[in-house]
Amino acid sequence: MSTTPAPKRQSTKPNAGGGALHVRPAPTIERVVVLLHGQRVQFTIAGQGPPVVLIHGVAGRAAQWDQIVPLLAETHTVVAPDLAGHGESAKPRGDYSLGAHASGIRDLLVGLDIERASIVGHSLGGGIAMQFAYQFPERCERLVLVSSGGLGESVHPLLRAATLPGSEFVLPLLAHPRVLGAASLVPRALGRIGLSPRPDLTEMARGYQSLSSAEARSAFIHTLRSVIDPTGQRINGSDRLYLASKIPSLIIWGRRDRIIPVEHAQPAHEGMPGSRLEVFEEAGHFPQLDEPLRFARTLEDFFRDTEPARIDAGMMRELVLGHDPSSAVVLRRLQREHT
Repeated sequence: MSTTPAPKRQSTKPNAGGGALHVRPAPTIERVVVLLHGQRVQFTIAGQGPPVVLIHGVAGRAAQWDQIVPLLAETHTVVAPDLAGHGESAKPRGDYSLGAHASGIRDLLVGLDIERASIVGHSLGGGIAMQFAYQFPERCERLVLVSSGGLGESVHPLLRAATLPGSEFVLPLLAHPRVLGAASLVPRALGRIGLSPRPDLTEMARGYQSLSSAEARSAFIHTLRSVIDPTGQRINGSDRLYLASKIPSLIIWGRRDRIIPVEHAQPAHEGMPGSRLEVFEEAGHFPQLDEPLRFARTLEDFFRDTEPARIDAGMMRELVLGHDPSSAVVLRRLQREHT
C-alpha cells in the first residue's frame, strides 16, 4: 500500500493584535493505493466519524470531490475512490456494470472495516449508489443522488454518440492532444450544444483527456454501454425506488444541468417516500463544483437531521411483498408450503 498525504493548512495565524489565533487544523487527506483481488485501487480518505462514501461519474475521478472532502472530513470519515477503469485505478478487461462497481465499493469498505456508510453518488455514481443500496441494503445508512443517472431516459447527445458502433475508433482522435487543445479555444462553440463553459465543459475536457490510453478508452466504452445506448439511458431504477423508503434519501440537482436534465429529479423524489429534493438554481451537472460550500452544508444538514438506516432481510422482504399485495399472497403461500 502506498499513501500520498495532501498539503495541510497552518494550524495558527496572526490576528489583528499581533498574537496567534488558534484554528482547528485541516483533516489529513491521503491518496492511497491498495490491491483488491490483485487489481490496483486508488482512493482518497480523510477525517474521523460516521463514514461517507463519495462516488464520481463516468470518465471522472475521486479528485472531483476534492473541494468537498475537507469540509465533510471535519466530522466524518470520507472515502472517495477512483472507480475501476477510472483515474489511477486499474483498467482491466472485465465487468464494468453498475453491479460490479457497487461490489467494488463494498469490497473497499470491507477492507477498511467499515460496516455501514452514507453513500453519495454523482451522475453514473448515482446509479452505482442506487445499485449499492439495492444489493447491500444492510450497508447503506443514507442515500444521496447528485445529478444522477438511472432515473430517466434523457442524456446528452455526446454520451449517446459515444456508444455507437465504431466509437472505439473515433475516441483516440477526440482524445488527441491537438484536438483537446483546439477544443479548449472554442468554449463558446461547445456552449451552443448545451454545456456551460465551467465547470461542465472543463470536466468533460478532463474526462476526454483521461482517455489517452487504450485501456482507459476500453473501460470508458464498456462502462458507458452498460448504462446508455444511442437512444438514451437504458438502465432505469425508478421501479425500485420504493425500496428506499426505509433509507433517508436526498436528491441534489443543478437547474442548468445539460448532461442529465433536472426534469428527472421530481419524479424520483416522488418515487422515494420521505426523500428530500434540493435544486441548485445556478448549478450545472456538477453542483459540488459549482457551489461546493452550499453542497457540503446541504449534506451536513441532511446527515444531522436524519437517523442512519438499519435495514435487515426481514425489512427488505416486507418492502418487496408490500409493493404488490396479490403477489405477496402467492409468495407467502409458497413460503409456508416449501420451507
